[in-house]
Amino acid sequence: MDQRVKSERRREAAPNLEVRPAVSEPTEVRSWSGALRKRRGLILAILLIGAVAVVALALWWEHASQYQSTDDAFIDARTVQISSQVGAAIVDVPVTDNQMVEAGAVLVRLDNRDFRAQVDQTKAQVAQNEAGIANLNAQIGAQQARIEEANKQVAQAQAALTWAQQEADRYVQLAKQGTATQEQAQQYSSNLLQSQASFAAAEANAIAAYKQIPVLEAQRQSAEAQLLQARAAEEQAAANLSRTVITAPIAGRVTKLSAAKGNYAAVGQALSMFVPRDIWVTANFKETQLDAMRPGQPVTIAIDAYPGRTFKGHVDSIQSGSGTAFSILPAENATGNYVKIVQRVPVKIVFNEPPDVLLGPGMSVVPTVKVR
Repeated sequence: MDQRVKSERRREAAPNLEVRPAVSEPTEVRSWSGALRKRRGLILAILLIGAVAVVALALWWEHASQYQSTDDAFIDARTVQISSQVGAAIVDVPVTDNQMVEAGAVLVRLDNRDFRAQVDQTKAQVAQNEAGIANLNAQIGAQQARIEEANKQVAQAQAALTWAQQEADRYVQLAKQGTATQEQAQQYSSNLLQSQASFAAAEANAIAAYKQIPVLEAQRQSAEAQLLQARAAEEQAAANLSRTVITAPIAGRVTKLSAAKGNYAAVGQALSMFVPRDIWVTANFKETQLDAMRPGQPVTIAIDAYPGRTFKGHVDSIQSGSGTAFSILPAENATGNYVKIVQRVPVKIVFNEPPDVLLGPGMSVVPTVKVR
């Protein structure tokens, strides 16, 4: 019996025909080692890419750990509310909205006629009080002269009294000796009494003249007090007059201008807002980002209004407390159910150089601080 397989018989019957194996015949099984050897290049490429990815991830993580950034940040400034300190009509507004002005530039002028009249009135009052003091000084000087005159009169009366006393004593002795008449003795005794009265009157006049000095000095002190009051009123009037011209406190930009010529400006009424040139960035970092953050560290500032540009700055200071601690209604964790929330702490970042673009409070920025 022919034991050859069908494929051998087919090759013999048709030697030029290619004989294909039967479908049901098992194919040769390739080993894993062979497959790995054939795909060795692909596997090495995958391993190399993985190693590069791991190294790149490690480098990125090392680089990222050197920086802290937040999008909860904005431009900040100490805006000034320009208001009127006196009540008067607005006569001129020489500025317009969003105008940049220098320190001392006139923003609003008020009607100053009433205030100028008050200044003139207080100046007249000062002059009147000064004249009153000068008059009292003159009276005191004249009184000093009267005192000197009264003292001389006292001395003269004292001399006359002494002479009258001596004459009276002498004629009394002569009358006792009989060399003078009794009438002469009585006459000189009468002269003594008149001299004593004249001396007493001179002393009283001197005392009265001397006591008039304190009265005049008290009047002068009262006049000096009135003069100080008048000068204070003059200074107040001059200050009110100066307040009729409202100027820029520092260099900056006029914003939200509401003053208009012809309107009445009441005391304390807001006429405009004023944004100084000195601006900075207030960045609210999470408290977990502040571990390595210190004042002086460099900052790269990206401003949403100017994409593609960055500005250099540095950390100026870190607020001593979270933002919510200084809010109008701070959190009260001692009441109700407590849920721990990561707090944000304001960090002040200043520009190294004034930006050459228009910036204002509230504009969004993204600061990146290099902490290591």
